[in-house]
Amino acid sequence: MNSILFDYEYFKREVRILTGIDLSSYKEAQMKRRIDSLLTKNKIPDYGRYVMVLKTDKERFEEFVNQITINVSEFYRDPPQWKMMEDSVIPALIRKFGKNLKVWSAACSTGDEPYSLVLAMSRHLPLSNIRIHATDLDKQVIAKAKEGVYPEKSIAAVPPDLRRRYFTQIGDSFRIAKEIKACVEFREHNLLKDVYPMGCHLIVCRNVLIYFTEEAKNVVFQKYFRSLANGGVLFIGSAEQIMNFRDIGFEKKHSLYYQKP
Repeated sequence: MNSILFDYEYFKREVRILTGIDLSSYKEAQMKRRIDSLLTKNKIPDYGRYVMVLKTDKERFEEFVNQITINVSEFYRDPPQWKMMEDSVIPALIRKFGKNLKVWSAACSTGDEPYSLVLAMSRHLPLSNIRIHATDLDKQVIAKAKEGVYPEKSIAAVPPDLRRRYFTQIGDSFRIAKEIKACVEFREHNLLKDVYPMGCHLIVCRNVLIYFTEEAKNVVFQKYFRSLANGGVLFIGSAEQIMNFRDIGFEKKHSLYYQKP
């Protein structure tokens, strides 16, 4: 094994000890590009030196975690998919399970997605009935999500009536209403090692697993299946698909969502 590969294997082991994140579960070429860009930015010559920096420099450590956890999000990302969620998926789940749905927004990043879920569900339910369990492995983005302040670009796709009702402009940014924030509970969670919530009626995890290896994806999809209540739905991104959904036990209802029978 050449020294570069050896360095990266050592780096992965140290990162797992430091953060609990298993880089072996992510596509290596994509992940190494992200890490190498940080090495270049910070003028660090190799992975070994970078480990030393991560152990001693809190700012560089937080920068690293933020970079590798792939935090790209916005409200109502891919609006046609949200229209399907709002017009078809949510009403069907309410008919099946009633008004108190157990909803999990996994890998929720800065909160755009779980807050979008609250807004979409508010078309059908009073806010007092809406509770979203939102998780991410990056505590920095969870802190941003709890703050609930977003640039205009992030909320551009929010339907105008909901934007007027639930957002307040503060300078160049927009703050989401307290009553929407109150519907979401945020906490840290690692999809690859932590215990999953059970009995979920809806799990939303979009544009995250595309960065995982096939083996890691398969593990997560199986865990999602076990996490769902019978009749529950997993909603994924347009760039993702579950190739072995039948083997896991899912029924494919659409390219975007799968149901546990």
